[in-house]
Amino acid sequence: MSWIFWALTISRKSPNKTTSVAAEEMEKRDLAKGNLRRQNAFRTQGRADVQSALKRIRLAARRDKKGQLTALYHHISNPAFLREAFYAIRRKAASGIDGVTWDAYHEDLEVNLQGLSERLKRGAYRATAVKRVYIPKASGGQRPLGVTALEDKIVQRSTVAVLSAIYETDFLGFSYGFRPGRSQHQCSGALCLGIFKRKVGWVLDADIRGFFDAIDHKWMIRFLEHRIGDKRVIR
Repeated sequence: MSWIFWALTISRKSPNKTTSVAAEEMEKRDLAKGNLRRQNAFRTQGRADVQSALKRIRLAARRDKKGQLTALYHHISNPAFLREAFYAIRRKAASGIDGVTWDAYHEDLEVNLQGLSERLKRGAYRATAVKRVYIPKASGGQRPLGVTALEDKIVQRSTVAVLSAIYETDFLGFSYGFRPGRSQHQCSGALCLGIFKRKVGWVLDADIRGFFDAIDHKWMIRFLEHRIGDKRVIR
């Protein structure tokens, strides 16, 4: 009889346990959906705020082609700018020396971005060391690459967004290198069109060896100071 009592006890308890587990799973799913909805709401509103701010920067840069723009740093440190910068990073991009991945950072994104924003505003943010890796070159040898930490990538992209809004108003139409919305294919197309429509005596195909490794940083800072009047950005 004891085994019958044991069987009845198990049969009575099992549905309750199953129901409890199902309820917990449902609660987790609802919580995840709620978090996703909040993130989407943050991102939608944040994207609109970012685009509005960038438009104001572009208009200011266009109005005064030789003047300096100030009060830029608060855009770079704005959580909305940082959020857009985060989502612009490839999800499968290699992690930096700290090992933090896109997915790991995304798990608590808003808290992480708020913390990063506060550190930037306090002047407590410090870039981490760059991880050096080497990839083979088609012509032989190896090309050195620096893999930055995820938060450094976020700050860099946020900075690029602000600087691009300024310098896109200065660049000439035939400039294609490293510009948003432009590619080497568009450059080739423009070159072909120019050759066919004009009398061209020669075409120069050149490459600057080790260009990025040889940039004079002091000269670059002086160049930026012509347009950037916010010392916190220059620093």
